[in-house]
Amino acid sequence: MQITVGPPILTINHSSTFMSTDLSGQVQSDGYLGIFSDDTRFLSYYACYIDGHPWTRVTSTATTYYTAQIHLTNPKFRSRQGTIAAGTIALIINRVVESGIHEELHLTNYGQEPVSFNLEISMRSDFADIFEIEFGDYVRRGHIETTWEIDQRRLSTTYTNGESHRRSLIYQIGQCPSSVHYANGRLTFEITLDPGETWSANNSYILVENDRIREVSDYSYDAAVDPEQINTNIERLHQDWCRSTTKLSTSNQLVEQVYQQSIADLGGLRLFDYDAGSDIWVAAAGVPKFLTLFGRDSLITSLQTMMVHSGFALGALHQLAKHQSTEYDDWRDAQPGKILHEVRQGELARLNQIPHTPYYGTADATPLFLITLHETWKWLGDDSLLKTYRTAIYRALDWLDRDGDRDGDGFQEYQKRSSAPYSIDNQGWKDSHDAIVYPDGSQVPTPKALCELQGYAFDARMRMAEVFDRLGEREQANELRQKASQLRDRFEEKFWSEEQGFYALTLDPDKQPVHAIASNVGHCLWSGIIRPDRGTRVAERFMAPDMSNGWGIRTLSAENPAYNPFSYHCGSVWPHDNSLTALGLKRYGCSQAVAEVAKGIFDAAGFFSSYRLPELFAGIERKPGSFPVPYKDANVPQAWAAASVFQLLQAILGLQADAPNGCLTVDPVLPDWLPDITLRNIQVGNAQVSLQFWREGEHTRWDATVNQGNIEVRQQAWQPWETREYAKL
Repeated sequence: MQITVGPPILTINHSSTFMSTDLSGQVQSDGYLGIFSDDTRFLSYYACYIDGHPWTRVTSTATTYYTAQIHLTNPKFRSRQGTIAAGTIALIINRVVESGIHEELHLTNYGQEPVSFNLEISMRSDFADIFEIEFGDYVRRGHIETTWEIDQRRLSTTYTNGESHRRSLIYQIGQCPSSVHYANGRLTFEITLDPGETWSANNSYILVENDRIREVSDYSYDAAVDPEQINTNIERLHQDWCRSTTKLSTSNQLVEQVYQQSIADLGGLRLFDYDAGSDIWVAAAGVPKFLTLFGRDSLITSLQTMMVHSGFALGALHQLAKHQSTEYDDWRDAQPGKILHEVRQGELARLNQIPHTPYYGTADATPLFLITLHETWKWLGDDSLLKTYRTAIYRALDWLDRDGDRDGDGFQEYQKRSSAPYSIDNQGWKDSHDAIVYPDGSQVPTPKALCELQGYAFDARMRMAEVFDRLGEREQANELRQKASQLRDRFEEKFWSEEQGFYALTLDPDKQPVHAIASNVGHCLWSGIIRPDRGTRVAERFMAPDMSNGWGIRTLSAENPAYNPFSYHCGSVWPHDNSLTALGLKRYGCSQAVAEVAKGIFDAAGFFSSYRLPELFAGIERKPGSFPVPYKDANVPQAWAAASVFQLLQAILGLQADAPNGCLTVDPVLPDWLPDITLRNIQVGNAQVSLQFWREGEHTRWDATVNQGNIEVRQQAWQPWETREYAKL
């Protein structure tokens, strides 16, 4: 029997609009329940009654990422005809999200006598900004009015703050065979049903912001979930996505199910408001809190999905380059050449009360932009990318040298300049306020020089050196290799601890190494900044019980006094953190460790509802009778959690693309729990490749078929940077 764990909510989303309810389809609590769009909660309360009594939930599910169905039945109650037995009347609520929300109500009388009752719906709207919801600090700035237009059967709730800020939620009642009234905050449908009779109504939630109207598409729930009904826009987009991605098959059903769910989740997190082409998208970071453009999240998701589809990378590069900062702006932590952290569209952003327009408070998005550009080029082989983003490359490299290195000592550091509300102190991927600690558990003050920032800067320079070689700018290429080499030498000297066999988490303001054991060092493996002879020692330390809990690698050692398995960054397990570490372990030839990390994450996914990996889960120890516990406020689905699956498989198989030189290399080591795997429709340059891997005893065999185009597939172990590139110095 499969035990599943997950949040007790139903969430459906499409682009930047989503609806989250409890399992009964109701919105009756604080938090991220309701209808949201553009960082605003349009619906904050929804309750459905039969003659004043709450309905009883039978079952419910999100049938696709954009549809949900809820089955309810009546409790025992007294009506005008007398007592109605429990379970006599069924209510099915169907919902479809696209721009707005389409809702269907279906009532059926399964009793043997006619029944008459009132179906009552109570709704409220607060139009709260998503930051106010997250921090529980809601301030009413304007006023809200609700209007019932009886002739149009339309309930409108409008929020107005000044002449230029207006938002409305319109509940439009479609054709239904009943009278409808509105009083005391409730819509009331007068229902009479003969035995076996069904009553239906089709209603719409229309979201309005000033002149922008998010209308509801004119098709039914049945059409939305029918794979044959590709005339519906949302299903056509979904099928186009699924057809265009790399296909996987394996005898390990868990791996296949997790892979398919991750494909679906990534399809559902495409932000169509940022369309740059029919197959080019930006990935939203996650639902419910992060349905917007992020720098770090969009770039890491792009790197994770390269073997599945390049569309996310192309979209992220396009949008982030467009918003690359050209000026100093302390309010937004902006500096010339810097890549943004986060964009928001809510009221606080529009009133300039928060700096997210966009906000640049991150130290890692800029080198990650360069890394992603190079990796996209290696998979697509398109030299025009390098020319298109040549100016952005120079600006980003200048930022690394200038503002990324605050004091000119050759290390990357950060310290926020903004005093704005919701600005961020910790500007690496572990950006919670308490994430970076000393070995005694106390907080490290800023400025900080995180270990992974050094790795990202090293990797970015090495990759850009290859880019400038391609562009014929050899002097610039050699200068970048020289800077990378010098950074690596400084990093080894300052961050390495021979006693611990591990690297420091960060340098503190006095430039002293902080030797807390944390997962950040895994990103240094991925970047290749670590010396080859020390990579295996780092791998051994990661596999120790205080770091590896059996489901994955913890963010912080269980031996640190600040360790809390249920915290956000101080002892939890993040799938994306593990997938980057796994790719780093592969780089240093630690295939057994790769297999252990991957197995833990896949096994954990098997416990979560629908095989969907959450943003993070608790770092509690895996032992008989235990199961992974999700973080209370984790985003589900979440882009880099879903995409971690692809990167874990890439690490196991050792896939590396070099389309500019007409090559795809593999270095597979299949563990016993993954005896075979086949990938179809891998796009490398102009070629489409199918790969088959299988175990024979303790050995891994493979075969490749080039279905179209021209590419050489060969086996080659991953090599440290200095083996391939330092010789060019």
